[in-house]
This record gives sequence, structure tokens and C-alpha cells, in this order.
Amino acid sequence: MRLYFFRHGIAENADAETPDFKRMLTAEGVRQTHHAAQILTAMEVNPARLYTSPLIRARQTAGIIGQTFGAAVQVRREVGSGFSIQAVEALTRDLSDDDAIMFVGHEPDFSLTIASLIGGRVVMKRGGCARVDVVSYHPLLGSLIWLIPPKLFDKLR
Repeated sequence: MRLYFFRHGIAENADAETPDFKRMLTAEGVRQTHHAAQILTAMEVNPARLYTSPLIRARQTAGIIGQTFGAAVQVRREVGSGFSIQAVEALTRDLSDDDAIMFVGHEPDFSLTIASLIGGRVVMKRGGCARVDVVSYHPLLGSLIWLIPPKLFDKLR
């Protein structure tokens, strides 16, 4: 099974007028997400499921990706704050070895979850994407296949 972790795009800063849960993507975040989604499509990334955090910036990111992939987006609270390897296990339980799933969410949860899967540290930048292939289900373990930071997506034109 292929697991993709896409951190939401660049969003507005939180302040007194814009609390964290209402932060939206900036114009640059929208542009970068469209570009990254096109590159992932060219790389033949085709998830069977696309799960997103309920926060607006993640839902917007997932919407852009889902539109590009032609995939339905499912909002799941498990992909929000506190996302973990247990959430990955629960959300992938009924998938086969050949399936792919994408999660759209946040830091620091993505880096911590990927580290739990692969046994090594990674840093997920806004608008970046990682692929982890599952190598064991009990316990759930994987290998990091690639990590694309947003600056590399920008260079791939």
C-alpha cells in the first residue's frame, strides 16, 4: 500500500481576526497546490481515497488535489489535530496492498506519523508531499520512497 502525506499549502497567518481554524490558503498557496497536483498527476499518483483534515486550509488544499486527480475528498477529524499512526491504521484497514491513499493535513502530526512509520525523522514543509510504502501491517511500518518539498515542486515546471 502506498501512503501519501500532503501538507496543506501556504495559508493566512493566525491573528485576532483570523483564528487558526479559519485560516484560508493564500493566492500563493492555491497556485503552489495546483502546480504540485499537476506534477503528482504526471507522476501517476492516483489515490483510491483522499482524506483531509476538517480545517479550512487543508480542505481547500484537498479540494484542489481532488479536482486535479478526479478523486472525491472525504473530511475526517482523524486527519486533523492529533493525527497519528493509529489514525493511519484505522483509515487504511479495508484497503488492499495495491491501493494508495492520500492524507492532507498538518504539522507536527505529519512528521511525527511518518517518523513512526519509517523509524527516521522527516520535516514536512507547507505544500510538500511524502510517499511511504507499507512494508508491514502488524505493526504498521513503511519505507520512505520520496519526499518532495515545495521548493522542488516549484523547480519542476
